Amino acid sequence: MHVTSSLLLASLLLLLLPSTEMKRPGKGRGLRGVRHKLTHDRVRGAARYTRSGPSRLVAPDCSELTESGDFFVDCQDRHLTSIPTSQTWSKQPKHLLLARNQIKVLHDGAFFGFESLTSLDLQQNQIHLVEEGAFQGLTRLTTLLLQHNHLGTLSEEALIPMPNLRYLRLYDNPWNCLCPMDSLVRTLQVPSNRNLGNHARCAEPIRLKGIKLKQIDPILLCKERDPTSDQTDPTDPVKPIPIRIRPDATTLCHTYLFPHIRVDCRKRGLTEVPTGISEDVVHIDLSHNSIRHLKARNFQTARSLRTLNISHNNMERIDTASLFGLLHLRELDLSDNSLHFIQYGVLEDLYFLSQLKLGGNPWVCDYSIHYMVYWLHLHPGVRHSGLLCHSPPEHTGKSLAKYVHSYNGECPKDRQQNRTDPDQSNPELWNTPMEVQGELEEEELEPSHLRVPQKYQIIRLS
Repeated sequence: MHVTSSLLLASLLLLLLPSTEMKRPGKGRGLRGVRHKLTHDRVRGAARYTRSGPSRLVAPDCSELTESGDFFVDCQDRHLTSIPTSQTWSKQPKHLLLARNQIKVLHDGAFFGFESLTSLDLQQNQIHLVEEGAFQGLTRLTTLLLQHNHLGTLSEEALIPMPNLRYLRLYDNPWNCLCPMDSLVRTLQVPSNRNLGNHARCAEPIRLKGIKLKQIDPILLCKERDPTSDQTDPTDPVKPIPIRIRPDATTLCHTYLFPHIRVDCRKRGLTEVPTGISEDVVHIDLSHNSIRHLKARNFQTARSLRTLNISHNNMERIDTASLFGLLHLRELDLSDNSLHFIQYGVLEDLYFLSQLKLGGNPWVCDYSIHYMVYWLHLHPGVRHSGLLCHSPPEHTGKSLAKYVHSYNGECPKDRQQNRTDPDQSNPELWNTPMEVQGELEEEELEPSHLRVPQKYQIIRLS
């Protein structure tokens, strides 16, 4: 009986053993367990990798700022080679600034988690490839800046995930205008897309070089090359030399749209103020160029300008109306130029100017500098610096205030009055009969139909 009980117990243990094995983790629900493990690993790996390449767990040294209620992240000049993950920051930004980095490729899903973006600045990187799904999920994006990169081609498919895109900058890229560009060119040329791809031009092939993507005939993109023609030495008739035009700030300079429109034209070899300055631009930097002469109405379109830097230009002359219309300008930098004085009326429109930099100029402290003295006296709220006399020798190194004090203390040599005519200083000789008769003779010389009736008649009681 005891033996029988032992056999029954052993049999029951053998029957229960398979069910126990099946309930072990990874067994029984094997496929489900593998899926769970893959999902868990994918979530853990998301913090380390993105579709555009590996990303450090440590957040990049970016700035989180708020402007006019909009949260934006500034990652410019951070030596980034890939797009940081969206979990890097405290909340989803509306504006992401990634300009001036080292990003080369935008892979599919590069901006996963950035669904709130309305503007994306990727200019001045090294981007040469944008995969079709790179901008997937950016349904709210309205502004995309891709200028100043290495793009040779781009498919229309890459733009489809962005139905609200209104501003697209593609210029200063080496566009290879062949058949793969057909869909993009046709999209850019749709009349409603008037702000997409402006100023972008073909770099290759030679027969299409310099033609704007907005103007090129799409049929030419897929036109097969004639093997008998010499592509390096085209037989087209020689075109006349084009008329020299002023440089365009849009393509020559770097334009940043957020948080304020800023145009950076430093060290561009400019000899004059460029055209194409937007009326909404707030800051313009034209320093370190060769602009020797500011001409009238150079900034007439920049009605919203707040800051203007024209330092280090060897500037010698500023026309009276050169700053016309800059009613909101607050900061003006004219330092390190070759200015001797400021002409009368140059500063008349600068009602809200608060800072004026004038150092590094060879100011000549004579009567020509008095307009500056007069204007600064009427605008005591303007902080100015660097206004030191360079010549004449007796005033070299003096501040403007000391020069004015010495000018008022004694009659300056350059303004001594000539000896007066004794006839002019004698009131008894004023308006003599001979003088009155001369005036009457001048009036009689005029034709009767040109004579203007005098409003007032002067009667001498003597």
